[in-house]
Amino acid sequence: MTTTTKYIFVTGGVTSSLGKGIIAASLAKLLQAQGYRTAIQKFDPYINVDPGTLNPYEHGECYVTDDGAETDLDLGHYERFLNMPTSQANSVTTGRIYQSVIEKERRGEFLGKTVQVIPHITDEIKNRIQLLGNSGEYDIVITEIGGTVGDIESLPYVESVRQLKWDLGENNAIVIHLTLVPYLSAAGELKTKPTQHSVKTLMESGVMADILVCRTEHELPFDLRSKLAKFCNVREEAVIQSIDASTIYDVPNLMLEEGLDKVVLKKLALPSNTPDLTQWNKFLKLHKNPKTEITIGLVGKYVELQDSYKSILEAFIHAGAENEVKVNVESVHSEYLNEDNIKIKLSHLDAVLVAPGFGERGVEGKVTAIKYVRENNIPFLGICLGMQMAVIEFARNVLNLKDANSTEMNTETSHPVISLMEEQKNITDMGGTMRLGAWACDLKKDSLIAKAYKSEAILERHRHRYEFNSEYKEQLEAAGMIATGVNPETNLVEVVEVPEHPWFVGVQYHPEYKSTVANPHPLFIAFVKAALKHKNKKKDATMAKN
Repeated sequence: MTTTTKYIFVTGGVTSSLGKGIIAASLAKLLQAQGYRTAIQKFDPYINVDPGTLNPYEHGECYVTDDGAETDLDLGHYERFLNMPTSQANSVTTGRIYQSVIEKERRGEFLGKTVQVIPHITDEIKNRIQLLGNSGEYDIVITEIGGTVGDIESLPYVESVRQLKWDLGENNAIVIHLTLVPYLSAAGELKTKPTQHSVKTLMESGVMADILVCRTEHELPFDLRSKLAKFCNVREEAVIQSIDASTIYDVPNLMLEEGLDKVVLKKLALPSNTPDLTQWNKFLKLHKNPKTEITIGLVGKYVELQDSYKSILEAFIHAGAENEVKVNVESVHSEYLNEDNIKIKLSHLDAVLVAPGFGERGVEGKVTAIKYVRENNIPFLGICLGMQMAVIEFARNVLNLKDANSTEMNTETSHPVISLMEEQKNITDMGGTMRLGAWACDLKKDSLIAKAYKSEAILERHRHRYEFNSEYKEQLEAAGMIATGVNPETNLVEVVEVPEHPWFVGVQYHPEYKSTVANPHPLFIAFVKAALKHKNKKKDATMAKN
């Protein structure tokens, strides 16, 4: 088989959560910075069709693409590093693979053959892997294989990689194996045996690693690298150290120092140049040398697992660098917020973001938080459910509609200021049926939101079933909550503001998904700026008192 697209497969061994996504994204950044058109995709071995129905505690946040794919959070890393949108084609699960094969079998496409893992499942995986490559848009496609080598559910993927390496021929496909070299403090040494076993397991499946990337807490000495090379059947220059970094944004530079891009391009028989990381390093310099710092409260109900709000946390890093500010994010569990502790929990904060989520657990805490920040002039940003709770809080405490609620929380409410979208009412399947992907929004001239975007027409990503009930729009606007963003096709309200407040914005969409290193999201930039202004105002007031 002849191909112009080169393929890189990233597998993991020893343990999960080693950071395959960050290594894949960092390598892609280095290749992109040398002029190669590079794409990354993630293949997950779980049987869910997509992560859309998974609890955030299970798998972190569900990341949404422009075309409405509900995907693994690693796609967020890909977009943030490469500043390129991903799509349905960049994320595949075992569930989607089997669903496709079963649908083909039902249509009779296999002509009565017995449908088996090999060749039918593996052929489907191979076709999906090559989908981006066959488009002609990319020189190099990096495929991250989820899970850990040796897992039963990963076997069809490893077999597909074996077949593809054979099909594509020499210099057209390589395997990078990410592994762990643990440090035993009792012995005072790094141990290579787990890596050796992991590579052996991979080889037992017929796949030989071309490059080893070794996660470690300590520097890998030359003799240890030499030992790994000899026992794992790779060249010494192909044993790459991936030492713990202070920020994920250091990893491209660390991989550059280790020569990962050079080794990769040499094995793919492609010319290697010096990557242009000027813009990247400018961001890093700003990120690491802030002039001041602020503290923003993140009010949510999944705060125990930081990955639940991964894109929000990264958007704060991008916006902080843009403002030359370090953003300290303080997690506040909404389930435990009430009128008695709200002042202690929020009064010291420079701004508050009320996070997205589903279900009724913790929503009253969110309402209480919003009431406090609205009444005390603390900058506020509500995202998705956070925006909906802002509408509910305003309806209850300003319009005096004490029963105001969302029909998601209370189907019997007499004032459903948030209600189920009309087209959602007859839907029974939960997966992939929400309002998803990029939708247009027209912004009101001179509003906070329009000033933040420096535009009156935007396109943002959505993931929700419930909407602002337009029957209450006139009433809410008369009381001081203005709809400043509206979908031009459906006339649904996307943004609300309280002009009397210094900075109070609620958005139905998810701005965090579109924030990247190269293009920090304008709404987060404006929010961080408002937090800094609030902090300085408090400081001036304190000095005036003294």
